[in-house]
Amino acid sequence: MNDIARMLAQRLSLGLLTLFAVSLIIFLGVSLLPGDAAQAMLGQSATPETVAALRKRMGLDEPAYIRYFTWLGGILRGDFGISIANEREISELIAGRFANTIFLALMAAVISVPIALTLGILAALYRNGFFDRTVNVVTLSSISTPEFFVAYILLLVFAVNLPWFPSLSSVNPDMPFFQRVYVCMLPAATLTLVVVAHMMRMTRAAIINLLASPYIEMAALKGIPRGKIITRHALPNAWAPIINVIVINLAYLIVGVVVVEVVFVYPGLGQQLVDSVQRRDLPVVQACCLIFAATYVLLNLTADILAILTNPRLLHPK
Repeated sequence: MNDIARMLAQRLSLGLLTLFAVSLIIFLGVSLLPGDAAQAMLGQSATPETVAALRKRMGLDEPAYIRYFTWLGGILRGDFGISIANEREISELIAGRFANTIFLALMAAVISVPIALTLGILAALYRNGFFDRTVNVVTLSSISTPEFFVAYILLLVFAVNLPWFPSLSSVNPDMPFFQRVYVCMLPAATLTLVVVAHMMRMTRAAIINLLASPYIEMAALKGIPRGKIITRHALPNAWAPIINVIVINLAYLIVGVVVVEVVFVYPGLGQQLVDSVQRRDLPVVQACCLIFAATYVLLNLTADILAILTNPRLLHPK
């Protein structure tokens, strides 16, 4: 048990160190953007006094290292700062947007995970058959197609030619649950088509790898049906890599929604990030990037922990 606690502590420490390094990269990347943020916000007709006042208000007149530690200290206290564009607290501004992004990611996960597991099990069950080859071709095609192209194809088919779903996924906090699900169906379908291939192929590979194990061969010699061998003997031992890839793809669903949210004008954190970049609202840009990075690091840490808990060799090391 002490070995597991030590391993988890190492993973957590590495995650915190990674997050610190990412915060430094985000700050440096935003600080090194060309042009003057205050001048860009006020326009070329602004007077030097007005630009200087805005630069002081944004803290741009201080050295970079002071601005970084001030920003980092505020984040550790839960204070992301004030939005320059609309004078609102950044935490208040992005809270609802982040909730919308989480809802869309979870909706896509609820659709994609059962489909991926079912297709992966069936592909392993009928390995090298027509079904297996067809599924592999379809999934490889979907994974090779850019997200925005998939989104526009779905819009053309299901919002223009067959007007079954709205083309714009506009949601609000007062919208009923099932209406929200209906509005979010096209962006969720786009994300599903993108991530289901990863999970399906990992499920198939993990099960096929276990089918050559001696205990699987013994079960086959006893006359146990092949479907029962996969579901009762192979699948439980394949959970570690499958859960790992599911959690990593969930991280991708949350972090990689920027393009999908922009295409469908979905009011999530990705759309907020793009809008803030266009307005040169640097504090909001930094906050959005850090939240995405923290989410990805946290879910990767969760994947490591679940991989340990579902692998007896790691859970009970000799």
